[in-house]
Formats: sequence, structure tokens, C-alpha cells
Amino acid sequence: MSTTDEPIDQGPTRQGSETEHNTPNLYLALIHYPVVNKRGEITGSALTNMDLHDIARAGRTFGVKAYYVVTPYEDQRTLAFQIMEHWTNGHGGRVNPARKSALERIRVADTFEAVCNDIENEQGQVVVKVATSANTRHPTHSCRKLGQELKGNAPHVIVFGTAWGLAPEVINQCDHILEPIQGAGSYNHLSVRSAASIYLDRLING
Repeated sequence: MSTTDEPIDQGPTRQGSETEHNTPNLYLALIHYPVVNKRGEITGSALTNMDLHDIARAGRTFGVKAYYVVTPYEDQRTLAFQIMEHWTNGHGGRVNPARKSALERIRVADTFEAVCNDIENEQGQVVVKVATSANTRHPTHSCRKLGQELKGNAPHVIVFGTAWGLAPEVINQCDHILEPIQGAGSYNHLSVRSAASIYLDRLING
């Protein structure tokens, strides 16, 4: 399905991805529901233009196969399509081909389950699901270990949460929880865009 179609399909809508050599079998997913608010309550969040652009560009830089924007809200999926359309098939794509090549890797899905099904249909094997969390109390999988695993053939998807992080039901679906990013002090509230870039660099470059 192209980005000009109405976003009513229950499966992910993809722009496509090109095949490159020596790139990881890696996907990203940004969850807008279910996530938690600052009180730990289940909520949904609105997508932002910056998250679409910056995570897509980071993913393109590090060879990610596709970046899934996950929201069950029809108005939010419509907004994602409009942004993607402008930067791929519209004026933005014509004047900025580098940005176009990044946003072409965005796929829109309504649930995390749809993301996993899409990857497994594409790859023909089970996808390894890796959650991210700033909570150091969770069991963790080190970036070094995951980086080594990415040298194999198994597809992996790294799952990021908006708002105050992934809801427990999403984390519980994942096989691993990636170690949190530690700063210089007690402040620990990176933007999801920054976190995605840091993780990708650590995983790909060590």
C-alpha cells in the first residue's frame, strides 16, 4: 500500500526498503499506545513530526531495514501519512532526496502485534523483540551482547515508548530489555529520538 492510500488497513503500511550489504537485520518500532504517563497509568500519546524525521534518519544512517510508527488512532495515522507523503512523493522529497531516502523506511502500524507479524512475514522467521526502558530495575540485555547477536541472521526489532515509556504489556511481550542509557548524574529523561540514536551507535559500532 502506498502512502496515498487511506490508512484503514489493519496491517502496517510500508514505503519499502532497499537491500544493502553488511547491514544488520534490524527494525525499530515507536509505540504511541499502550504507554504510561508520569503516574504509571496506561495512556496513548500523539506522534510528533520530530520523532518521524529524526528516528528515520538515524535508522537510515545505521542501516535499519524499517522504522514502524505504531498508533491505533486514525487521526494520528493520517498525520503520519501526510508527513511521509510530503517528504517522499511531494515537494520535500524532490528538494531533499537524502531526507526522502530516510522517510521511505517508515511503516505505519496500528499495533505492536501487527509489527511483529509484518516482520515475520517478510523474513520467514520469528523476530526477536527487544524493549527499551529507563528503569534500571528491569532485567537487562547489554548493548554489547545484542550487538554481537545482530551479526547473525535473526531479525530483531528494538521497541521504544513515547510518553513515560512502554506499558508493561508491551515489555512482557519482548524477549529482552535493553540496558538503560546512563548519563553523568541522576537526571534521566532523554528524548526518544536521542535514545534511539545512542542505542543504534552502541549496537552497530560497539
